[in-house]
Amino acid sequence: MRMLVFFDLPTLTTEDKRQYRQFRKLLIKNGFIMLQESVYCKMMTSPSMENSIKLLIHKNKPSQGIIQTLVVTEKQFVKMDYVVGEYTGDVIDTEERLVVL
Repeated sequence: MRMLVFFDLPTLTTEDKRQYRQFRKLLIKNGFIMLQESVYCKMMTSPSMENSIKLLIHKNKPSQGIIQTLVVTEKQFVKMDYVVGEYTGDVIDTEERLVVL
């Protein structure tokens, strides 16, 4: 499974910018990779991992803005269609459970 996190956070004041940076760093620290600006992705191996990540996001949410999560299967994630732009090798998009780098 993959969890996608979409967020739109204000960056008008210095406090807004600080909260934006903290949230972004939290995602990166917990294994999320950036698919595009304000869209991050993480591979998960179990439903309990999904619940713990959702709880972490809820506990560390900024005071303003919008944050959304979406969980998709590997099969759905691999079928992502690139309309404009190119595939980058940063994201592992295979249905296999074990990927050797």
